[in-house]
Amino acid sequence: MSLELQLEVGLLTLLSIVLSGVVGMNRERIDHPAGLRTHILVGMGSCTFTILSIYAFGEGDPGRVASQILPGLGFLGAGAIIKQRGEIQGLTTAASLWATAAIGMAVGTGAWVLGIIIAVLIWTVLGFLWHFEVYVLETKDQDDRDEM
Repeated sequence: MSLELQLEVGLLTLLSIVLSGVVGMNRERIDHPAGLRTHILVGMGSCTFTILSIYAFGEGDPGRVASQILPGLGFLGAGAIIKQRGEIQGLTTAASLWATAAIGMAVGTGAWVLGIIIAVLIWTVLGFLWHFEVYVLETKDQDDRDEM
């Protein structure tokens, strides 16, 4: 890899760290097990593996290495999901890790604008949609009480 390409790849990796950190901060703020560092590592790793897929293996299929990111994420996601007292917890955290891998892959392919858009959308879903969920649950609880 030329020095210029290595510098570009370094900047893309740094961008994946920043964008993944935006998602991780949301999870960290509400004290979930996979927080800032975990999301950064997933985004940065996905970005790096994607870049390596594209540039490191010559004429081979660049999708082969990148396609292994998602099965690897399955193991991390399974570790984030916990069943306690009949309730499943950690599903949103597992999904946010999975989506953070998409940020890394987008940035790794050079689609950094798409990576930024994905990060903003994930942040919006995690940061604001819970207000809607609370409203829906309160409405459902009220409807249940009204039926009694």
